[in-house]
Amino acid sequence: MALKNRKSISSMLFGRFSLKAKIVIFCILCIFAVILVVKNSYWNRKNKITVENPNKNITQNSVIRKSNTDITQDKKNNERFEEEYKEAQKFFSDKQYSKAIDKADEIINQNNKFYKAYNIKGIALCYSNNYEEGMKNIDKALQLNSNFGYARFNKALAYELYGKYDDALNWYDKDLEVEKYIWSYYGKASIYGRRADVLNTVKFLKTAIDMSPDIKSIAREEKDFDPVKNSREFQDLIK
Repeated sequence: MALKNRKSISSMLFGRFSLKAKIVIFCILCIFAVILVVKNSYWNRKNKITVENPNKNITQNSVIRKSNTDITQDKKNNERFEEEYKEAQKFFSDKQYSKAIDKADEIINQNNKFYKAYNIKGIALCYSNNYEEGMKNIDKALQLNSNFGYARFNKALAYELYGKYDDALNWYDKDLEVEKYIWSYYGKASIYGRRADVLNTVKFLKTAIDMSPDIKSIAREEKDFDPVKNSREFQDLIK
């Protein structure tokens, strides 16, 4: 159909409507036109952003970079706490219990989740005649890390120190569930030695000696073994 004829037909159809109807139709057409313009503008703007910034997830990437920074800082802090913890251990080994406790408190004040600090503080308190607080701190270490062998050992040692031998034997066994620690075997041997139980004394002391022959010289001077020292089995073991 020719263009002229199409225009003529449109004029004829449009001319059939009243003025009011024409106004309504015109308004509807205007609204559609505005919607199309806004929609096109939105998609053009979105496509432009995508082209200019293909890594559009800026906020997420920023969070990831910040997270990596935090991980690096946490690693440095943990290394520092480990060094301070070694100082606390050294104080304890040197029987400077108050200094060990103070150093442990310094660590805890900076990081109350550093379980090793509670452990060394706890055993230092026990050796300072503060059994209740000492055990609370050792238990706190185990609450934060139930498989921390040194805390299990120290709990056994604290029980032994205060004459709670059955509990001590139980916790030495608990330590041996997670690590083969020479001093847990020695601890069990010393308790059985006090009880004059030659068989079990020799059994656990032999394990300790097999792990480190130097234990023989320590056992010779250990007063806990006095009740069994004259037995042939014990003498054969330490000679």
